[in-house]
Amino acid sequence: EQAEIEKIHKAAFGKTEGEEKAQVIANLVHDLFDDETAMPIHSLVAIKNETLIGHILFTKVTITDCPVEVEAQILAPLAVLPDCQSNEIGGRLIQEGSRQLKQAGTDLVFVLGHIDYYPRSGFINDAKSLGFEAPHYIPEEFAGAWMVMELTSGIIGKAKGKVACSDVLNQPQHWRE
Repeated sequence: EQAEIEKIHKAAFGKTEGEEKAQVIANLVHDLFDDETAMPIHSLVAIKNETLIGHILFTKVTITDCPVEVEAQILAPLAVLPDCQSNEIGGRLIQEGSRQLKQAGTDLVFVLGHIDYYPRSGFINDAKSLGFEAPHYIPEEFAGAWMVMELTSGIIGKAKGKVACSDVLNQPQHWRE
């Protein structure tokens, strides 16, 4: 199943980002599954006619110097096969993943992603302006792409600090637009 998941990411990102970037993302997914510092991970797939067509991965993050106790995850990456895109599959994966994370006691979910897409699922643009510094520098023109979703009502405003990802995701190449 992991090989099928990697194929979804290669196909989805290959179409929009090119083969080299697609391979980097497929390698990221592969490596995150084995990264102890990413645990617990939450991996969900979308299936149509017994075929995997979408995948979303959430991994653990910590917030350094946070004044309150917070459980947080980061969504990275999300992919849907090109032929199945524009059918709200990605949105449903985000919704179901968020529901499961909330049940598991997660307070916040972060994402670095498309500024028009993720807010439709409840993410708030420019998490830095809410007190959450990204693991790596994000240029001002892309500040809106660093987003947060509140799963525990009222935690934004109480929690703040620098977000620290797993060892694998903390590599600078995953933080460049």
